[in-house]
Amino acid sequence: MRVVVVGAGEVGFHLAQRLSEEAQDVIVVESDPDRAEFAAQQLDVQTIVGNGASLSVLRQAQVEQASMLLAVTSRDEVNLVACLAAKRLGVGYTVARISSPDYYEANSVLSREQMGIDLMVNPERECAQESFLILQNAAFTQVVEFADGKVRLVGLKVREGAPVAGSTIRDLRERFKQGYHYVTAAIVRDGTTRIPKPDSTIEAGDLVYLISPSEELDEVPPLAGYDRFELRRVMIAGGSPEGQYIAELLEAHGVQCTLLDRDRRRCVELAEALPRSLVLHGDATDLELLEMEGVSGVDGFVAATGNDETNLLSSLLAKKAGARKVLSLVHKFEYMQLGPTVGVDASVSPRISAVNAILRRIRRGQVMTVASLSEIEAEAIEFVVRPHSRIAGKALRDVAFPKEGVVGTILRGDEIIIPRGTDVLQPGDDVIVFAMPEAIPEVEALFD
Repeated sequence: MRVVVVGAGEVGFHLAQRLSEEAQDVIVVESDPDRAEFAAQQLDVQTIVGNGASLSVLRQAQVEQASMLLAVTSRDEVNLVACLAAKRLGVGYTVARISSPDYYEANSVLSREQMGIDLMVNPERECAQESFLILQNAAFTQVVEFADGKVRLVGLKVREGAPVAGSTIRDLRERFKQGYHYVTAAIVRDGTTRIPKPDSTIEAGDLVYLISPSEELDEVPPLAGYDRFELRRVMIAGGSPEGQYIAELLEAHGVQCTLLDRDRRRCVELAEALPRSLVLHGDATDLELLEMEGVSGVDGFVAATGNDETNLLSSLLAKKAGARKVLSLVHKFEYMQLGPTVGVDASVSPRISAVNAILRRIRRGQVMTVASLSEIEAEAIEFVVRPHSRIAGKALRDVAFPKEGVVGTILRGDEIIIPRGTDVLQPGDDVIVFAMPEAIPEVEALFD
């Protein structure tokens, strides 16, 4: 598949990297010569220096031959014009990264439907939704929903003395075969990701990714050494769009919310937009202020300013003061690995959230959802088995499934099946697969 990516910033670079690793034909258009050169040196892609909203530049990229155009620069207007131009030149599917809420208002003359753009992705809203899911449990560092929320993929770190520490996957299957329904999708140890085998051992300190029915997730944290948790009160440091969207979600679910921002005018705007939240004018890195406003008693603390360093610092201050779970907003990809090493419980990135939303639309076959995870290279993909798929009608043990992949869950109507080798995949089944990038083309071929 030929894909044109407009913008070689962190979102565009990450998308191009993922696609090139999967042997897709990728062309990157970038106006900054230095960024374009960096992408050309680091990735197996063709790069073109120029404005992605220019017809001549798009023609130079041979956009007429592309199946898809992904416009993901940091400027909404460039992304919109690039998509409109690509549509006129015959591109079948266009995706625009859009942050301004003006383009999402109902009945707006600038809406996606009015302009003929196939998909608009708002990184800030996607990030807020992910943050809300993570906040709901003390143990989880990442949460991704599948099958309309029926199944979730979660990441959590195994604590010392946890019931699962020191056990193999085979032992755990035998010990918890009654009452627990989850699949261990990946184990991350010392920065290395492993797709587990039956004899793989889970150790204290491991970051483990599990796939489980959503209604049974409350039973998972105690196995990793965590107490049960109820989200009742949250403090947000920073009135960024992400911070406001998170507060709106908390209000909608009846969670008490306090929001701090150092800009007095922004505080007035937030107070008008968030009638059930307490909005305070103050500095998120002022420990005395945080303590005075009761940060030690909150169930969750979210650092959501526009500055990564401020977010990490305020997260550490809140954790030291006694906040039960601390979540930090991170814009730079390289900072995602920093949070856990300095004591932050979880980190979220609007750019990775945007990548996840876009990846759902650029796969072959019947793909429902794609999750690109921030702390590891693997992806979780939800496929639909079609009548002519190579995998249809076969027992899993008879399928030459790649070693760097694992079937996490089978959804058949309202039934959620934790897979075994004897299970036969039927047309219409939703199948959640967890795989490393190098295995994804082979997995896609099975479902194509």
